[in-house]
Amino acid sequence: MLNGWFRKIITKKKDSKDVAKNRLKFALIYDKLEVSDDILNNLHKDMVEVISRYFEIDQEAFRLDIRRSDDLSALVVNTPILSAKRNRSS
Repeated sequence: MLNGWFRKIITKKKDSKDVAKNRLKFALIYDKLEVSDDILNNLHKDMVEVISRYFEIDQEAFRLDIRRSDDLSALVVNTPILSAKRNRSS
């Protein structure tokens, strides 16, 4: 019984309320920074291209996010690296 309760706490799924709250938070951050969807999409594409020169990455799992804390914003990139590409010098 206790094991089931503990498992529920660990594997708690996000409610639709929490998902909507996070989406609104990100929309407000993007709006305040005046970052359009086009800019984010272009940045996403460019970063995947550059990182792919050096690493094999899972492009479907690549995530680009802007996080805000007080008066600071941070660009957060998260991508699984499958392997490093070897130097191709001749």
